[in-house]
Amino acid sequence: MSDTAVSPPSYRCGGCGARVEYAPGTTVLSCPYCGHRQEIAGAGREVREHAYAELVALPRKPAASVGAHTFVCPGCGARTESDALAQRCQFCTAPLVADTEAGDLIAPEAVLPFAVDRTGVRTALGRWCGSRWFAPNTLKRVSEAETLKGTYLPHWTFDARTVSAYRGQRGEYYWDTETYMVTVEGRQEMRTRQVRRTRWYPASGTVRRDFDDVLVPATTHLPGKQLDQLDPWPLTEAVAYHGDYLAGYHALRYDIEPEPGLVEAKARMAPVIERDCRSDIGGDEQRVAAVDTRYSEVTYKLVLLPVWIAAYLHAGRSYQVVVNGRTGEVIGERPYSAAKITAAVLAAVALVAALVVAYLMSR
Repeated sequence: MSDTAVSPPSYRCGGCGARVEYAPGTTVLSCPYCGHRQEIAGAGREVREHAYAELVALPRKPAASVGAHTFVCPGCGARTESDALAQRCQFCTAPLVADTEAGDLIAPEAVLPFAVDRTGVRTALGRWCGSRWFAPNTLKRVSEAETLKGTYLPHWTFDARTVSAYRGQRGEYYWDTETYMVTVEGRQEMRTRQVRRTRWYPASGTVRRDFDDVLVPATTHLPGKQLDQLDPWPLTEAVAYHGDYLAGYHALRYDIEPEPGLVEAKARMAPVIERDCRSDIGGDEQRVAAVDTRYSEVTYKLVLLPVWIAAYLHAGRSYQVVVNGRTGEVIGERPYSAAKITAAVLAAVALVAALVVAYLMSR
């Protein structure tokens, strides 16, 4: 695919002519200089789910082969290329938002707008630093990020109706009397005790479950396990995609296709289905030998989720943290205090020693 020049909206302030950007927690674009606010046009359109069966029938190039967007800045006229959906002009800092309807990529259906602003990030970061166990005392004074970038990350959501046939075993407890020998004052004595055992019976059946908005990261720029720690996301608060929500922020396009995304979604559904099977088997214990799941009415959508990617400097080293731009949840790297860990270990050893001494003296 040849590169396409994208002329994004100018995002000029109607009050002073400066740039405007999305104001977290609102449905308006705000000017950081004069405070002028303008409502986002088209806000309120309903979010739609798309049939996965229709997607697989469409001719579409892999994301890896799709060329970068070419942005033409409305402020200074500079032309830049980027794999991002939104960013700032590197020359005049004007907001740039790509036309998502152009090209071979799937357009975002929904966006969960930022609700936490930069001040909120500083508050969340300070609270997070202050609550870290075994962190150096100086970490508690960190509340300002060295670098801070608001970024929308692409995720797939999948809905599906499932019918799962299973085979397994149901275990039921019973008690058995067991004899054993003990030595008492040099003599052998026979005693009995109750031992719990399990009888296993074959089990099979069918369970049904409807899944809604199974969330799968669609980017490799951050580890999936790290992104999963930002859960839960209030996906019911997502709104229909509009480029204005991206104004002033960075936004990544997806680099994980929906096909492997669905494979991952099914992997996330599997433990829930197995729990349903175990519940259906009943008894005291369960063994699930095989599960055959059929999926129907599978739908998907591409949604952009807000994160603040921050780095703070401590003791000459930079640490990265990621903040949920909707809830303020913070995850990331942190330093440890060797002195505090050593003190804790010594205190634990001293406590165990004291308990042992007290036990020996009481005998």
